[in-house]
Amino acid sequence: MFRLRCVNSCLRRLLHGGTVNRDQVLDQLQVCLAEDHVFDVVGKNKAKLTVNHVSCAVGMLWQFQRDKPQLLRTVDLIKSHPQFLTLRVLAENKIALMDDSMLVDILYSFLRLNVDPHDSLVQQLVSEAWLRIDRFPMASLSKFAICLSDQHLQQSPLMGRITSIVDQRLSSMDDARVLTTLMISTSSLVSPRLRDAFINRADLLLDTMDPSQYNNPRRVVQFLRNIKYSHRPLLEKCNQILLCNIPRLDAENISIIMGLYQSLQFNNCDFRLAVKQRLIELIDSSTDPFSFTKLFVALAPMANQEIREGLENTAFLLADELSAHQALAIAEALEEIQSRNLSLLNKIASVIQRNLHVYKPVEVARITQALYLFQYQNPELFTKLRNILVNFLQHSVFPYEVTMLTRVLSMLPCPRLDEAVTSRVEAVVTQCNLNDLNTISFAIAKWVRNDPSYRHNTPSKYVRLLQTLNRCGHERLQTADRLDLVLEELRYVSGEWFEEMLLEETMVMLQRMMDQINWTNVPELSLFLTRMNHLCPPLMDRIASVAIKDIDKIHYSATYATLLPFSVLNYDPAQADELYDACIQRFTPHISSFDPHLLVLLAYSLAVADCFPEELVREIFSIDFLGKLDAQLETLPDALNMRTRLRLMELNRAVCLECPEFQVPWFHERYCQQLQKKGNGVVSSVQQQIHKMLGEVLGGINCVRAAVFTPYFYTVDFECILDTHLQPLPYSTPSTLQISDRGKVHWGTSSTENIMDELPPGAQRVAVDFLDSKCFCKNSHHMKGEALMRKRHLEILGYRVVQIPHYEWNSMELSTQDAWKEYLKKKIFRELSS
Repeated sequence: MFRLRCVNSCLRRLLHGGTVNRDQVLDQLQVCLAEDHVFDVVGKNKAKLTVNHVSCAVGMLWQFQRDKPQLLRTVDLIKSHPQFLTLRVLAENKIALMDDSMLVDILYSFLRLNVDPHDSLVQQLVSEAWLRIDRFPMASLSKFAICLSDQHLQQSPLMGRITSIVDQRLSSMDDARVLTTLMISTSSLVSPRLRDAFINRADLLLDTMDPSQYNNPRRVVQFLRNIKYSHRPLLEKCNQILLCNIPRLDAENISIIMGLYQSLQFNNCDFRLAVKQRLIELIDSSTDPFSFTKLFVALAPMANQEIREGLENTAFLLADELSAHQALAIAEALEEIQSRNLSLLNKIASVIQRNLHVYKPVEVARITQALYLFQYQNPELFTKLRNILVNFLQHSVFPYEVTMLTRVLSMLPCPRLDEAVTSRVEAVVTQCNLNDLNTISFAIAKWVRNDPSYRHNTPSKYVRLLQTLNRCGHERLQTADRLDLVLEELRYVSGEWFEEMLLEETMVMLQRMMDQINWTNVPELSLFLTRMNHLCPPLMDRIASVAIKDIDKIHYSATYATLLPFSVLNYDPAQADELYDACIQRFTPHISSFDPHLLVLLAYSLAVADCFPEELVREIFSIDFLGKLDAQLETLPDALNMRTRLRLMELNRAVCLECPEFQVPWFHERYCQQLQKKGNGVVSSVQQQIHKMLGEVLGGINCVRAAVFTPYFYTVDFECILDTHLQPLPYSTPSTLQISDRGKVHWGTSSTENIMDELPPGAQRVAVDFLDSKCFCKNSHHMKGEALMRKRHLEILGYRVVQIPHYEWNSMELSTQDAWKEYLKKKIFRELSS
C-alpha cells in the first residue's frame, strides 16, 4: 500500500556523508536483486550492521515480496531464514536509535512479513511509537495506524489517540493517500462530526489528486462501508474516478469494489457495464486459482449463459488447486447464480470438506448456508457442518457470531436441539441489537416447528427464550435515544415476531424521537415505513415537512425512497401537492444521471400516486433509454431484473391508460402473454366460495366469469354484465373450475382472451374483485395505492368496479350463506344503482 522510504533514506544518508566515506554495506544492500542476496550481505556483515542497514534490509525484503504476485510470495521461507532472526534481534536492540519514520517503516515491514503481533519486537516497536506519536508526520501516523489495524487494535486507546490527532490536523492534510488510509483505520471511532469533516476533506482532495490513483477513491468507499453511511455525492465522485481507471483494474480490485458497492447498496449502471466488459477481457489471463476466483465471483453473476458455462468449466479444472477460502468463494458464487453444475459442486464440496478444520465460525456458517440453499445432497457433510457449528456456538461470545451460527443451524434438520445451544443463545441475547433479535426469532420459530413435541405443546425452553427475546426487544426500544442508530438496526428487520411483538412499540419510539427526523434520515425512515406496510400519519407528515423544507439537501436519487410510503400506502399529507412538486423539481434536472432501473421504479411509484411528469415519462420510453435499461438488466441480480421488468410493464400500462396524450405505445403484449403462461392460476377457498355465491345471486353460474383477462392484461377475479335494468346477462361460455392432478383448484381457460366482448346498448360491465390483506395497510383498513390504481384503470377500461375487502367478507356479521348473498347483492346492485 505504501512506498517504502527506507531506500530513499539510505540514499540521503549516503549522499550526506559524501563520496569519501561511502557506506560499503549500504552499497551492497542497494544492489541486491533478491531476498537471498540481502541475507548474504546481512550474514557477512553482522558485526557492522547499523540501524540504517537493518532498516534498509528489512524494507527491501518486504519490497521484494510486495512486487511478487500473491501466489509467488515466499514469506514463510523468509521468516525461517537464520539471518531474518538476526535482523529481528538487531532491530529490537536498536529501537532507540531509530528516527520516527524509520521506526514506523520497520514495524510496518515486519508485520507485512508476518511477524506475530505478540512478538517482543513488535510490542517494543509499538510501545516506542506510542511515546513519540504526537510528533509523527502525518504519513508516518497513517502508516502506524495501518500497523495497529493489522493487529486488530482499531478500538484501542492508541487508535483513539491517533483519531484525536487526526481531528486536530485534518484541515492541513493535503495528501489523499494519507487521509484515506487514516479514514479507514479510525473508522470505528469517528463521531458524526468527524465523519462529516472526513467526507468534506476527502471530497476536496479527490478533486486535486492524480486521477490515476484509484486506490484513494476505493479507500473512501471502504470508509463509507465501514461506517455504514451511503453518502451519495461522494460515492458518485469516487465512482467517476474508478470508472476512468477501469482499464487498469484487475479482477481482485474489481471484486473488492463491487463488494463495497453491494454493502452500501450502491448501484451504478455505467460501472457495472464497464467492469463486466473488463472482466471478460481478463478471462484469458486469469488462469491461476487466485485471480480466477476473484474473476469468477465478480463476473459470474453478471455474465450470460455461455460465459457462465465457460467459467464453470475452468473452475472444474482448477478445483483441486483451490485453497479453502477460494473454494468457499466459488461455492457462494455458484449458489448466487443458481448453478446446476453438479460435477463442479461436488468438486468444490470435496475441497471444502478437506479443509473444514481451517475455517472460522462465520465461514463455516457461510459454507452451510450456500450448500443448504443449493439443496446439496450430502448428509455426511451436513452432519459434520452441524457438529462444527454447534461446537463454535457453544464457545462463541460475540453476539453477531452467535446470531449467524444460530440462524444457519436452524436451517438444518435436527430431531432435538441441544440444551447447550439454547443456553448460549439466551446468554448473549441481552447484548443483541434489534436485527440480531429478529434473526434469532426466525431460528426459534423453525426449531419450535421442527420439535417432535410441538404438536402437543411448545417446549418450555423455547417459551423461555422467546420471553427473553421479547423483553430485550422492548427494553432496547424503550431506552433508544438516537434515531440514526435505531434506523440502522431496523434496516433489515421483518417477519412475524417483530410485527407482532415490537412494531407498535417501534412506532411509539419513532414518534418519541420525531424531532430527530431530518433530511439525512428521511429516506431510511421512509423505506422502513414502506417495508412495514404501516401507516403512521404523524411520522409521514413530519417526513413531508422535512422533505419540502430541505429538498435541495436530499440527494436527487433519494427522492424515490422519500416518496415511496406516500404512494405505496396511499397517504396524502396536508402538503401533498407541495411534496410531489418539490421532489419532481429536485430530480428532473438529473434524470439522465439516474440508474435506469431506479428511474423505472421511481416513475412507477409516481404512477401509483396518479402522477405522470411528462419529462420523466418521455425519457423512460425513449429508444436510447430502453436500450441502456436492457444492457443494465443483464448485469443485475435475477430478482431485481424481474422486478424492474414487471414495473416497466405496469408503468407502460398506466401511461397508455391514463396519459394517452403522450402517445406511448403498448409494447408488452408478448411479455404479458409469457407471464400469463407461467401463472399458476391457483384459486383460494374464498374465491371459490364467492364464485359459487355470485352464480346464485346473479341467477346462474353462466352469468359470471372468473379470472377474466382484460386489455392490458389485468386479471379480474369475477366479471358480470348487467343490462340497463341491472339484470344479469348470461355468457355463452361460462368459466369453470378444474381440479389438477395434485388436487389444486384452477380456473378454466374459457376466459383467458383479453378481448372484451361488445356490450348491448345500455349494459355495463362489472368487475368484482376480492381484496386480500395485501391490499391494505397492516394497522388499518386503509387501502394501498396499487389497489386504487387498479380500480382507476379498470374504470378507464369501462368497468364498474365492485371491491370486496377481506375484513368485510370474513367478518362476524357475514357468517351465514344468506348474509354473504345479501352482501353481494348490496355490493353489485345497490352500489351500482346509486
